[in-house]
Amino acid sequence: MPTAADTIAAIASGAGRAGVGVIRVSGPDAPAIAQMITGVSLTTRHAHYLNFKSEQGNAIDIGIALLFAAPHSYTGEHVLELQGHGGPVVMDQLLERVLQCGARAARPGEFTERAFLNDKLDLAQAEAVADLINANTAAASQAAVRSMSGALSLAVNDALEELIALRVWLEAALDFSEEEIDFLAEPQVKQRAAALEQLFTKLIANAQQGQRLRDGLTIVIAGVTNVGKSSLLNALSGADSAIVTDIAGTTRDVLHEHINLDGMPLHIIDTAGLRETTDVVEQQGIQRAQQAANTADHILLLIDATNPQIPDIELPDSIPTTVVLNKIDLQNKVTLPASCPPVDLSLSVKTGEGLDQLKEHLLKVAGRDDSIEGVFLARRRHLQALNVAQEACANALKRLQENNMPELAAEELKMAQQALNEITGQFDADDLLGRIFADFCVGK
Repeated sequence: MPTAADTIAAIASGAGRAGVGVIRVSGPDAPAIAQMITGVSLTTRHAHYLNFKSEQGNAIDIGIALLFAAPHSYTGEHVLELQGHGGPVVMDQLLERVLQCGARAARPGEFTERAFLNDKLDLAQAEAVADLINANTAAASQAAVRSMSGALSLAVNDALEELIALRVWLEAALDFSEEEIDFLAEPQVKQRAAALEQLFTKLIANAQQGQRLRDGLTIVIAGVTNVGKSSLLNALSGADSAIVTDIAGTTRDVLHEHINLDGMPLHIIDTAGLRETTDVVEQQGIQRAQQAANTADHILLLIDATNPQIPDIELPDSIPTTVVLNKIDLQNKVTLPASCPPVDLSLSVKTGEGLDQLKEHLLKVAGRDDSIEGVFLARRRHLQALNVAQEACANALKRLQENNMPELAAEELKMAQQALNEITGQFDADDLLGRIFADFCVGK
């Protein structure tokens, strides 16, 4: 069974052919493996240009060997990096030789997991490593670097410091409840409570934007047939992703397009026209359109200015909806049916009029806030933990203000502290750690 005492190895460079390929080794046997493969005793933190040898002494490759001694390495263990030519055959042969020398193949994310377990990174920083590798936009990449550098962890720790200070004050009030000093009436309680509320507000706003940068926003374009849904998808994506004709019911399935709108990743979904039909295939498309709308983050309800109709099929009330009037180039004056909700935006996909305003609206819907500085990348679990902590603090402060069972207020603050600790990994479950690092690529 794999243990933390094992020496692990993996190809750390990308798949396929490249100018340079990297084999990474971490664990107590890394120096011995280095000597077996190179034939020399490596000086730590020095680049050695030499042959990488097979068991028989033949050269597998020639390249650079680097040895880092514990604890001054990425994982906090002895780490060896063999940088050779990036051909798949060469890399496979070199990795096989390393495994032959006593290492075992690393699991996905095991190097970063060891960095976390050896206190080289906290959990939020470790997750940011994977997020940086998987970033789809430059903005997401920059935010991931900030998280990896500790921006999220620092902000969470600031909130923790204020929370702990408030807990200490409350615990003192409970411990000295027999005294004539009313700790709960002291102005420091309200001051710390206000500071904590401010920190949570800023932290959650940052985390919400960071989570959107990481996961993107799913937007469904809905409406009756021939309102220009597919044309709008093509205009937003900048490509002919969807077939556009004057024939009603051309789109019969959901079409997905991932776009980068000024650094914000958006998942745009074009759907079949919502109408009553006897066509079996079109009915299937309409059902899928409804399913997509039910799981969307936002809906764009498109209405034809020349023939304003509202779909007979109800869209979910729980999903925020923007009503967009299209084809304004063909109709100056539009009389909307009484059942039509207020129009939020007007445009012409054909001429491009109003498209810039729609894009700005989508960025606003996605939660981009240029006034927020130093946005860090956040995951959905981070946001959930912050919301739990904020709610627990709000419950505690309400009890304090009403002077109602301060013992329960202390318990609420304890729950808030545990929720914050889950973000950085100071308090976490083993199964959660397993899920997080399983999403990493091998070699990281």
